[in-house]
Amino acid sequence: QVQLVESGGGLVQPGGSLRLSCVASGLTFSRYGMRWYRQVPGKERELVAAITSGGGSTNYADSVKGRFTISRDNVKNTVYLQMNSLKPEDTAVYYCNAARPNYSDYWGQGTQVTVSS
Repeated sequence: QVQLVESGGGLVQPGGSLRLSCVASGLTFSRYGMRWYRQVPGKERELVAAITSGGGSTNYADSVKGRFTISRDNVKNTVYLQMNSLKPEDTAVYYCNAARPNYSDYWGQGTQVTVSS
């Protein structure tokens, strides 16, 4: 079955960095666009960053532009989110998502990121 497994979350001070990873299995990874979302309690899940199946195009939420970078390795079936200059408002559970037209979406279980001094 399809699995998306996130890792790399944790506690970091404001201004610090983290790199999230999401390893996919059970699907043809190179045919899926990949996205990172985040969610805080009581709020809707927010799209943070997206990358096309081949990695040639990326998009970011305005709140993270210039600080976060999404990338992928289609050999390792992994998508990354490099997060720099972290702010307390980046605190959330981060989820990876695999999407392909006419196919079901898949979600990981989430990884907690906490930015606090």
